[in-house]
Amino acid sequence: MYISDFKNGDQVESFYLLQSANAKQTAAGKRFLSAVLTDCTGSIDALVWDYTGPVSAADAGAVIKIRGTVSEFRGTPQITIDRIRLAADSDQYDLKDLVPTAPIDVEDAYRKIEQLVDSVSDADYAGVCREMLGKYGDQFRTIPAAKSVHHSFLHGLLMHTNFMLQTADYLAELYPTVIDRSLLLAGTLLHDFAKIEEFNTSPLGLVTDYSVKGQLLGHLTMGAQEVARVAEELQIPEEKSILLQHMILSHHGEPEFGAAVRPVCAESELLSMIDMIDSRMEIYRETFQETPAGEFSKRIFALDRRVFHHQ
Repeated sequence: MYISDFKNGDQVESFYLLQSANAKQTAAGKRFLSAVLTDCTGSIDALVWDYTGPVSAADAGAVIKIRGTVSEFRGTPQITIDRIRLAADSDQYDLKDLVPTAPIDVEDAYRKIEQLVDSVSDADYAGVCREMLGKYGDQFRTIPAAKSVHHSFLHGLLMHTNFMLQTADYLAELYPTVIDRSLLLAGTLLHDFAKIEEFNTSPLGLVTDYSVKGQLLGHLTMGAQEVARVAEELQIPEEKSILLQHMILSHHGEPEFGAAVRPVCAESELLSMIDMIDSRMEIYRETFQETPAGEFSKRIFALDRRVFHHQ
């Protein structure tokens, strides 16, 4: 039974992902487990009363089997669990039912990215792109683009980057006297590559937290550093290396949105806008999945407002 189909009073016995788990005590000193369960359709809060084990906070990201009853607390669905255990190797379940995955053809998306990289006319920028894809391509194809907010599912970074590259390619053709297409495409491909090191992921590939390096440096700084190293190895001219680093460091647009520096060239300005467009449109897509046509959504934190899903 999918979480999105849960109704008050349902008896549930199935497999889910354990997003988080925290051992707590009531005011009377009774122990219980507060958890969040997820599958490919959504998430739900869960409670296990008089809890002594075996699942703990260290099992976040693991597959579990539960038996329990769906109820409501202050108008929000929750599930009270009677039995809970970690999934065993002999258990049979389909990961596609449990793990949210990008709604794309992964092989086709990666092929389109490779084709666009092959179309980069500047040999130096193309060389950096190919070197980075060679080093990190497998992880780049798989990881989410975020812990939450947008593209927080498997292959999310691939989907986000592919859509951005297609947009960048189109806009570069519209403004050929302003935009260096090679620089724009290279910066677009590489802008989020360091998220590979910024995140800690579960055995199933979902983001569980930010790494120590991710918290201390962030993917903009780490991405610029890695591009600088690769450019030096390939003996790329310093100015081109610096321009690529600037693309990465400025792609959030403004310091209040996380940019290390503001965009000061046409390509970095356009990259920040393309990033905003794709992230916003994905937020709308995910919101519309949960919001019936003709109704307003709940408040969207990233947009600081509710949005209307028109007919």
